[in-house]
Amino acid sequence: MTAYQGSTPLILDVQHLTKTFGGLTAVNDVTFGVPQGGIISVIGPNGAGKTTFFNLITGIYAPDRGSVRLAGRELIGLRPDQVAAAGIARTFQNIRLFSSMTAEENIMVGRHSRLKATFLDAVLHTRGFHDSEREARETARIMLDFVGLSKWRGELATNLPYGDQRKLEIARALATTPKLILLDEPAAGMNPRETEDLKALIRCIRDDLGVTVVLIEHDMRLVMTLSENITVLDYGTKISEGLPHQVRNDPAVMEAYLGRGAAAGDYGKEAR
Repeated sequence: MTAYQGSTPLILDVQHLTKTFGGLTAVNDVTFGVPQGGIISVIGPNGAGKTTFFNLITGIYAPDRGSVRLAGRELIGLRPDQVAAAGIARTFQNIRLFSSMTAEENIMVGRHSRLKATFLDAVLHTRGFHDSEREARETARIMLDFVGLSKWRGELATNLPYGDQRKLEIARALATTPKLILLDEPAAGMNPRETEDLKALIRCIRDDLGVTVVLIEHDMRLVMTLSENITVLDYGTKISEGLPHQVRNDPAVMEAYLGRGAAAGDYGKEAR
């Protein structure tokens, strides 16, 4: 199965990525391309290696083999903070907000990774420190407004409704001004209305901010109506890739989700 071969330049180019843990191959020779300005989904059954794949891209795990290039720059060997500085932001399956901080403060933490003030500036309260704090607070205000959370600005993150906590995590990631954002199951636990709001937000991230989006997601309705291209993993191996209707009707995908001999109609109902 080949990687994306469209005419739009790739912002993310993954070649032959492989990772084993003991005798288990979690990601197996995966080649994957993300076009600039795309909204791409990575799907697969539980245990397919999707989150491990994201962890390899973002430097949490080191691969056994393969390369990951962002806008032509090799990322293998970089620490997660260096990958973030290169232009990749991400969210996680489980919400990782600072619960004892306000919504605004959570976003300011994300923004601080892009500011120039040093630890010594913070200790001495230099002009550079105060300028950085103002910029971080202004970025937080803009991001809260962008994701529709302005009213929660001074509220502790733990007090926000679940769907809004998900949005806050996305806003914090966006505060790093990424070129590419990786969303790991952003719709997990959301009700249908929250999922529709999320879909609109993801489109705005691409259309209004110019940030390319890759998401792991189990909500097939969201995936099929939002994605421009879909890659399917099963037991760490890429088994399908293409447009939503192509992936939905791929027998290999139906077998991975529903077992050998699954009817196309059954998967189609789940995917629509």
